[in-house]
Amino acid sequence: MTEQALVFVLGAGFALVHLLSSRLGWLDRTPRSLWLSTAGGVSIAYVFVHLLPELAHFSAETEMHAGLYIAALAGFVGFYGIEARIRRAADENAAFRLHLASYAGYNFVVGYLLDAQAREEPVAGLLFYAFALSLHLVINDRALAERHGDRHAGSGRLTLAGAVLAGVVVGAVVELPLPAVAAFFALLAGSTVLTVIKEELPQQRESRFGAFAAGALVYAALLLLGL
Repeated sequence: MTEQALVFVLGAGFALVHLLSSRLGWLDRTPRSLWLSTAGGVSIAYVFVHLLPELAHFSAETEMHAGLYIAALAGFVGFYGIEARIRRAADENAAFRLHLASYAGYNFVVGYLLDAQAREEPVAGLLFYAFALSLHLVINDRALAERHGDRHAGSGRLTLAGAVLAGVVVGAVVELPLPAVAAFFALLAGSTVLTVIKEELPQQRESRFGAFAAGALVYAALLLLGL
């Protein structure tokens, strides 16, 4: 299988996460599912062990230096601002549209960066990216399903699946300059940290620290062995 074909297969897998996640309702329980906490740990490990060192590499190549870390901070703060706005929204339809738009943008970046990963990394690096982000998309989807219910079950999942596929297609035909790709990776890192923290830390979640820590440590070890 060529790298381009693999990119499209993995992109289709990202889309299927949303299309099939309605069958994962057993994850939505309190105390928090071991699997969701483990997925959160994997996501965090990927950011700190792979994406942030990748930003250092991009920083040296593009001479953007602090600019990339500011972009990562912008991803974190931007998603926090969106979540704060949604919590205050009186109109549930408006809250859903804002939530959906923010996650659709996130998914587009995830899909676009598949092709960038294929160009920059060996196949193993691409697969590490796909695995970690697939688990993170499960976390995002379950959060939207819990918050918005039937609204997300209908148009929401189709929109998110379409957004990630659109990112894959655009990534295959449009090669952005390296500084723009680096900025996308930085935004992805910051927003991923925020979304994982948002889902793991609230007291009512009763999150599984052991599963979270195990997911982070095991995946960090796999990344280090695979690099």
